[in-house]
Amino acid sequence: MLNIGERITQLRKQQNLSQDELAKKAEVSRTIIGNYERNANTPSIEVLLKLAKVFNVTVDYLIGEGQLSAFDKDLLKRIEDIEKLDAETKQHLFFLIDNVIQNYKTKKAFDK
Repeated sequence: MLNIGERITQLRKQQNLSQDELAKKAEVSRTIIGNYERNANTPSIEVLLKLAKVFNVTVDYLIGEGQLSAFDKDLLKRIEDIEKLDAETKQHLFFLIDNVIQNYKTKKAFDK
């Protein structure tokens, strides 16, 4: 499991942000971001919320805790939208998803 500093660094680099750019978006100093990434300081809940918004992830994802910590907000939003569908539409969607996953697994098996 990643620690908070590693997760912040990972997300920052994925979004091609410098520490300075992230600091401005999260409304904190660049020095603070550096301290978080080195695990010299731990972000307050207020800063965690700001960072989660900047990265478009949940706080659970950011800190690597909880059942949903592996999912980003886009995936969680899709899951919420699927939950609102009627049963027949869900069945069609699950059929499509299952086929895509099976095709992917088959391709991976033959690529070895």
